[in-house]
Amino acid sequence: MTGMSPRQAVHIKARRSAADVVFGLLAVLALAGLIGGVPYALVRYFGSPLPEGGFSLSMLTQDVGLSSVLDMLAVVVWLAWLQLVACVVVELIAGIRRAGVPARVPFASGPQALAHRLVTAALLLFAATAVIAPAVQALTAATPHQHTATAVVAQQAPEAEQVEQAREALAPVQKTKKVYVVQPPHGRHHESLWEIAEKCLGEGRRYKEIYQLNQHREQPDGSKLRMADLIRVGWVLDMPDDAINVHVVSQDQDRPETLHRHPDKPVELDGDTHYAQTDADDSPEVTKPAAKAGDVGGAGGSEAAPTHTPTVQQSPDAGEAETTAVVKAHQQDADSTASSDVVSGVVESWPDFLAAASLAAAGLLAVLGGRRRRQLWDRAFGSRLPNPEGEAAVAEMALLLGADPHGSRLLDVGLRHLSKELAKQGRTPPTVFAAFLASTHLDLWIHPPEKEAPAPWAALDGGRIWRLTANDGHRLPDLPDIFAPYPGLVSLGTSDAGRVLVDLEAAQGLINLRGRSHVVSAALAAMAVELATNRWSDHMRLVLVGFGEELSLIAPDRISVHPTLAEALPELEARAADVSRALQASGVGSVLTGRSRGVYGEAWMPVYLLTAVPPTEAEAARLAELAQTGTRLSSGYLVAGEEIRGASWTWELSPDGRARVGALGLDVHGQLLPQQQYAQVIELFRAAGQPGVAMEDPEPSGPAASQLHPGFRPSVDVRVLGSVEIVGPRPLEEERLPLCMELVAYIATHPGGVHPQVLAGALWPRGVEAPVRDATIARTREWLGIDSEGRSNLFADDQGRLHLGPEVRVDWLVFRELVRLSRSDPATEAARLGQALDLVRGPFLHGHPAGRYLWLAGDELVYEVSARVSDAARRLSQLLLAAGDPARAMTAAQAGLRMSDEDEPLWRELLRAAHATGDVDTLRHWVESLRRWAATSRYQGRLVPETEALIQELLPAPARAAG
Repeated sequence: MTGMSPRQAVHIKARRSAADVVFGLLAVLALAGLIGGVPYALVRYFGSPLPEGGFSLSMLTQDVGLSSVLDMLAVVVWLAWLQLVACVVVELIAGIRRAGVPARVPFASGPQALAHRLVTAALLLFAATAVIAPAVQALTAATPHQHTATAVVAQQAPEAEQVEQAREALAPVQKTKKVYVVQPPHGRHHESLWEIAEKCLGEGRRYKEIYQLNQHREQPDGSKLRMADLIRVGWVLDMPDDAINVHVVSQDQDRPETLHRHPDKPVELDGDTHYAQTDADDSPEVTKPAAKAGDVGGAGGSEAAPTHTPTVQQSPDAGEAETTAVVKAHQQDADSTASSDVVSGVVESWPDFLAAASLAAAGLLAVLGGRRRRQLWDRAFGSRLPNPEGEAAVAEMALLLGADPHGSRLLDVGLRHLSKELAKQGRTPPTVFAAFLASTHLDLWIHPPEKEAPAPWAALDGGRIWRLTANDGHRLPDLPDIFAPYPGLVSLGTSDAGRVLVDLEAAQGLINLRGRSHVVSAALAAMAVELATNRWSDHMRLVLVGFGEELSLIAPDRISVHPTLAEALPELEARAADVSRALQASGVGSVLTGRSRGVYGEAWMPVYLLTAVPPTEAEAARLAELAQTGTRLSSGYLVAGEEIRGASWTWELSPDGRARVGALGLDVHGQLLPQQQYAQVIELFRAAGQPGVAMEDPEPSGPAASQLHPGFRPSVDVRVLGSVEIVGPRPLEEERLPLCMELVAYIATHPGGVHPQVLAGALWPRGVEAPVRDATIARTREWLGIDSEGRSNLFADDQGRLHLGPEVRVDWLVFRELVRLSRSDPATEAARLGQALDLVRGPFLHGHPAGRYLWLAGDELVYEVSARVSDAARRLSQLLLAAGDPARAMTAAQAGLRMSDEDEPLWRELLRAAHATGDVDTLRHWVESLRRWAATSRYQGRLVPETEALIQELLPAPARAAG
């Protein structure tokens, strides 16, 4: 199906009537006359079309008479006859071969249509049916809803009864087409034409066919497909004839009606041709045969398909089962426990609100990373950090998927740089009431307008907008010593283009938060989490009333929680009085000026009230007196309630989660954190406070033992102790490589075998169609190829679990085997540990693409790898130091730091080894390196007391000063 020429299916009757015979004979006579009679007449009356003596230049200069004109007309007729012959030949070939749609003859739409009709009628004399589709709609404009459909073929039956049955079976068949309804997103994941093509056509690169079929066609929402990468939920896409996982509907059914019938019911067909029956209640709906017992959902598997797979409605009354956003994978054996816990049935829905809170997610991950760094201080030898499980693990996966650290940094650095440059010019930062953050730029919405913005900021729209591009912002250095000018910016929600933030301080009064209680609670939780963890606020104090007691786990230094407003008001009133006194004493005109110039710095640190408890009239009056001062203070008051008197802004939340601030003209999808997802975040931080987990001694690692033989040559080398590298396979398309590499890395790090359903839950935590999963597995199997014995390097066992072949070497498994062997023989311990550490190139699975490898969040492996590498490095360093070889002891410690530079016990081993060399300059170098690392750490953490004490012991202050 090309979509270039509209064609209709023709259903020929199974039995020839008298009219069929008459028309067939006339068609044969007409064809004979046209094919044989025309050339006979031309030769008889006009002679040969070729001139006597051949062609010559003199023919162009001789006189033109009546005979010359007749000769030219004869040539034109000859050419028309040749074109008609070509059309007849094409139509005959299509009819005899049952090709369905004949090829086009160039510039012959009229003659080919005539030839089509004559050949079709003639073939009726020789077959019960003819399988020929109209080649061209001759000289008529096609409607936009016509599409190619293969004509039904009825085999000629020897008995009249069989012919009649076939004829009756064909009678109710409608002209149909195949369509796909674009599905709602799962979390932040939206369907694309590539994904639809991969799922429905088996090849993502066929997305162009879908695009050509639907380009500029009006959709149910009134819009049209203009760019291949921009499709919307609810669009009804016409599909090629060979598509599966689609709906088959009546050809004349328009798109709005299709969407009404199938708003969220994707179907999965078996690849055969299906037809809509006119006598069915819902004729375009297609039913699927029941699955046979033993049908497998994955490669070599024996279980049913994953529960997320779209199901087909067996009847209009069967109801619609909501498609879950995550795969409910089933645990196959004990070896899959760690991975399947994250993707198993304990999670009923993907935390899409949490994944969509990109700035809050970035802040939470930064705080979580700092918390885990502090956990390393107490990690005992032979133990690992505890990994989050269940809901907590899924929460971290959502955070990893949704976090926008680049946007968070752009806000932080861009605003601080703006404040610094304005202070140099002696200017006060403008009043920003809102900000807009997109992937390409940051906009500040300013009132009143200011037309001059310091570079690299640019003033737009008469100074109403100040813009910083992402490219310019990312080149700016961090400015931790500059006070944040707008710490009250917090996400209101998102539009199609980006994220909208409002400044709580700009209201200069109360902000009334209105809506249904559960929506209001979700909005307050989202704001509290973002304010408590963002990087563009300094020394903030959050006063929460009626909710948020658990948030002290996340940011105890920023949050105070009170059950009632009466208990919170004294703290707020004292803070407002402090700011008023600071304004008078400093002589600056506003809080913004004080922050930009860095005077009375502590006085401008903000305090924000978020209350889920509506105030009494007396409490509302006290709040209004605090807030409505006529000038900007370092405070903001967000108060839930239906009617708050004197509120400057009203922040309305609709039941479907829309957020509107009428005074600012803002209407967006609100940022929410529902109770269940809020609880997941809290559980994640509880897990980060648990004590270490003891690790058992490594067990024999299967093929790894034989792979240590000096003569072994791997067929494929999988390296995960550092950046992901897979050496040995044949070339693979660049766009497919990241997913296939992740699949191999997952199976390589789970040597007990991985069932395809578990694999799907790990690689596609928001869900994936079984055909896409199986196609990816098959593609990876082909990519890895076979080993020297002809065995596949990726195979499935008799229970359906996927394994890597015995000639696939995995550096992590070899590392474990070397560590195991080191413990069995003290004489070779140092040598084995040295071999193991030589395999470490960097952090585990370092540099993987953003949004992938989310399974690491709930997999204990990431914690085990770093712990075992650290223990091996510490042990080897101690052995070498005891043997009087401090230089190699330093090398061993450095090998461990390649895996985790945040492991201060390893730093201490390095300092001890450096001290043992007797070279003060070497020791001083590593002390300075450690301090620089601590100052530039992504968590900007201080050194632990044990490290500070060791530095003081090994390199006292006088020695440091002497350097």
